[in-house]
Amino acid sequence: MPLALGTFIVPLIVACAMFMENVDATVIVTSLPALARDLGHDPITLKLAVTSYVIGLGVFIPICGWVADRFGSRTVFRTAIGIFIAGSLLCAASTSLTMFVAARFVQGIGGAMMVPVGRIIIFRSLPKSDFIRAVNYLTVPALLGPVVGPPLGGFITTFLHWRLIFFVNIPIGVLGIWLAGRHIANMHEEHPGRLDLVGFLLSAGGAALFMLGLSLVGSGLVPVGSALAMCVGGVVLLAIYWFHARRVERPVLDLSLLRIPSFNASVAGGSLFRIGLGAVPFLLPLTLQEGLGMTAFASGSITCASAFGSIFMKTIASRALRRYGFRHVLIVNAMLAGASIAACGFFFPDTPRWAILLIVLIGGLFPSLQFTALNSLAYADIPTRDIGRATSVASVIQQLSLGLGVTIAGIVLQISHTLQGHPTIVWSDFWPAFVVVGLFCVASVPVTMRLPAGTGDEIARGTRRAA
Repeated sequence: MPLALGTFIVPLIVACAMFMENVDATVIVTSLPALARDLGHDPITLKLAVTSYVIGLGVFIPICGWVADRFGSRTVFRTAIGIFIAGSLLCAASTSLTMFVAARFVQGIGGAMMVPVGRIIIFRSLPKSDFIRAVNYLTVPALLGPVVGPPLGGFITTFLHWRLIFFVNIPIGVLGIWLAGRHIANMHEEHPGRLDLVGFLLSAGGAALFMLGLSLVGSGLVPVGSALAMCVGGVVLLAIYWFHARRVERPVLDLSLLRIPSFNASVAGGSLFRIGLGAVPFLLPLTLQEGLGMTAFASGSITCASAFGSIFMKTIASRALRRYGFRHVLIVNAMLAGASIAACGFFFPDTPRWAILLIVLIGGLFPSLQFTALNSLAYADIPTRDIGRATSVASVIQQLSLGLGVTIAGIVLQISHTLQGHPTIVWSDFWPAFVVVGLFCVASVPVTMRLPAGTGDEIARGTRRAA
């Protein structure tokens, strides 16, 4: 396959999977209030529908690199899309919160293999000088998900029924399976080694217990003591894994890769940033619908504005990184992103629609630039042979961070609502949650400041052709 064609079509195929995943995520959060009423729960409790997906990711992402090396990246990628489609159909058929959470977990199993393996395909197919161009090709179609998802989900929820939103994934997934079979080579390592089964069970069990326990705190579904015990058990298992990983030759999650400064800044510093950004898709539709009284369709029509800001930023991200460098961009941009998130907490019933639209639009600019920089920088100094293991580590931490954002936002919102003593959720309950998650974005700055000057220059120079 010619390099120019490969640089375009391979990211585009992977973007089909990301588009499907992003549409699914955005239509769900737009439909949460209606979905919660049908299932007999309050909208804050429905954060379980978001975190259960992340738990599925946390359980299976650690082995995605090994599975791709063992069975071939194309085979695993196509199978993952099929599992995701099956999970979507189960979501549509759900009649209780338990069933819906289980269906979202199945979707998480598919997503655990789908997007990380897609990244492996991209970064093994292309030279480092084409990484940013490939990431842009990958991300721009994927960003169409947040453009299409909120108004589509809002329209279906308002005028039809929320169950129909899960059928949107079917044709997209089928197209992705077909394109992957035609244009992606079934790349794999000749000798991937033995799977670290003990490490897999420790890391998967620890992540699942911690995330599930934290998401159940304050939900009323289980006693608080039981939820906290789950959190403690998860932390213990993760601590045991930390010691285990230092003693085996090929751990399922190779944490030693975090010693590489560029990878550490992208993953560890980026995780704090993602906690803040992960909460916004959950908080913003609730604010507009439950706080300001908008319909799901009106809410979706506003929240999609951030995606337009993201797409615009992709057109100038390469030039910004080339001119100012990764370190400077990551520091300044994180502070601007945190401020834009906090600003969403101060919407009130009389806030003009144009002002809300403008703030949401501007709020899409900074995360887009940050994610382009973080995703490109992650692999700047990773040897080709370690890309699979690095992808597993990065994907686990990134996805758990996004899930933590939803969980933390839900807890802060619940505390704010309880302290203010309102019988139902009102607009003034939301501002503490937005401020807290905005501060998480700013908290990534000290990690980024430890980056050596000039980090990522090779990749930044590669943007001359991409710009």
